[in-house]
Amino acid sequence: MLGLGLLGLCYGASWASPGEVLAVLSGAERSVVISEWRLPRVAAGMVFGAALGVSGALFQNLTRNPLGSPDVIGLDAGAYTGALFALTVLSGTSAQLAGASLLGALIVSAVVYLLSADRGFSGLRLVVIGIAVNAMVTALNSWIVLRADLEVAIAAVGWSAGSLNGVDWADLRIPFAVIAVLLALVAVRTRAVHQTTLGDALAVTTGVGLGRLRLLMVLVGVGCTATVTSVAGPVAFFALTAPQIGRRLTGAPGIPLLPAALTGAVLLQGADLVAQALLAPVALPVGVVSTAIGGCYLIWLLTKEVGRA
Repeated sequence: MLGLGLLGLCYGASWASPGEVLAVLSGAERSVVISEWRLPRVAAGMVFGAALGVSGALFQNLTRNPLGSPDVIGLDAGAYTGALFALTVLSGTSAQLAGASLLGALIVSAVVYLLSADRGFSGLRLVVIGIAVNAMVTALNSWIVLRADLEVAIAAVGWSAGSLNGVDWADLRIPFAVIAVLLALVAVRTRAVHQTTLGDALAVTTGVGLGRLRLLMVLVGVGCTATVTSVAGPVAFFALTAPQIGRRLTGAPGIPLLPAALTGAVLLQGADLVAQALLAPVALPVGVVSTAIGGCYLIWLLTKEVGRA
């Protein structure tokens, strides 16, 4: 992660040596390009990737299903619906985007959770219902874009690709603070989250309050997803892939949160570097790269799950 961060600070229209980068970071030299343009992008890749990894890990622990991630069950689409509302009805300020994205994701998560909790909670039912709700919300988003003014529609479609292009410190201060609070909350309950992977009965006998814990997992997962979406757009598939890759790298039982966070940071940073270099000097949205790679991963995962069934 740190190596990719250093590479991200070096890479650009003009190459900066690692010595120059370290001198700027230590305060020995000044460079607007490194400290004000590249550093916010690298920091966003780290923090947003970690937030998406943790969000995916929480939902996969909750559903006990590798397909249980925010982008599959519709939370990304719900956050995008809220952002579209802020862009088309409101003035589209950063605060409105953040609040509307969070509200949209919360509404979709509540609908999915309530429908899946009928006659007892089921992770598989949550995933299936989430996929259906995701399809309907995506159709709603397409309708909103088609009905919007041309300028707003162009901005909304470009933003929907998911991108770190042009982020600066002013865009990141509040999202970073929100993500820090959310990750601190889940860090306090990490042991209980891991106990839920042993089964509901065993978790209850060890003193875990499943109802409160599930609510906390949903709120933190929704909050992380919506916060990232409000700044970078719906960056797809990192929440799906990072927890599973982290679990396989560590060989840990369940879906451990720290490996998922670190893997998410590495994946988002790496994908953003590929997006910058692929058609340089034109920087692609990172969502284009993540969708291409994540789609292949999803096909492989579905094939594996069907074969196991």
